[in-house]
Amino acid sequence: MKLYWAPQTRALRVLWLLEEIGRPYELHKLDLRAGAHHTPAFHAINPMEKVPALQDGAATVAESGAIFAYLVEKFPDSGLAPPVGDPSRGKFWQWLFFASANIEAAMTEKAAQVKLPETAAGWGSAARVFAVVEEQLAATPYILGETFSAADVMLASNLNYVLKLLKMFETRPAFDAYLERCRTRPAFLRAVARDSHDA
Repeated sequence: MKLYWAPQTRALRVLWLLEEIGRPYELHKLDLRAGAHHTPAFHAINPMEKVPALQDGAATVAESGAIFAYLVEKFPDSGLAPPVGDPSRGKFWQWLFFASANIEAAMTEKAAQVKLPETAAGWGSAARVFAVVEEQLAATPYILGETFSAADVMLASNLNYVLKLLKMFETRPAFDAYLERCRTRPAFLRAVARDSHDA
């Protein structure tokens, strides 16, 4: 497996997931400042010309949520998603895509001062997005309950980015405790070290 990646980008979340899975992979660094993502070769892998993107033999996958779905399906023994038939599998998919879609939209709302009626905005509002996440994380250690999953990789990556790095929103005790649990995981520490070292 080859991860098309650039340091200090959203590709870190896939790097973290690969470390959690623990199977061999290689990094293919794209120098975004030099425009390495705007080439015909990379366009064929991801027409949006963004990282992350994953190549696995003849398969290529772009978009973080799709890459996560591909990897947990490919490696069910990783334990990072409930098995097929488990009642919590629906909530797993819900939270995985919630984290990638709604938190990004909340960031855009804040940064661009976008004001839409909640009924018109797919994410409702930034206030609602963070209230929903807080409600769940105040009740359980991880987004699905007691068990860490790939949905936590996505959610914690996005919360860490928006709350700790960009400081776009006020943090909350439930978020701080959750991020502490996630950011001390060995796979996260390895991913961050590799993201920095190979930069």
